[in-house]
Amino acid sequence: MNFLKVKTTWSNAEFAVFKICVASAYALVGAYFHNFIRENYVIVLAIFAISVVATILMWRHKMKKEN
Repeated sequence: MNFLKVKTTWSNAEFAVFKICVASAYALVGAYFHNFIRENYVIVLAIFAISVVATILMWRHKMKKEN
């Protein structure tokens, strides 16, 4: 598990995508407790999926760039 030991830096714009990812995950958890999110869970799930993929791709790009 060498990838867990490598350190990298993130710009504010790149970190914003990660924040969106985490926020949408919290919204999905909140879907069980709030009707508004429950009615729109497909949109929140799509935002979560897109932001997860974007975060992973940016992270991989940074890892390759530093090596």
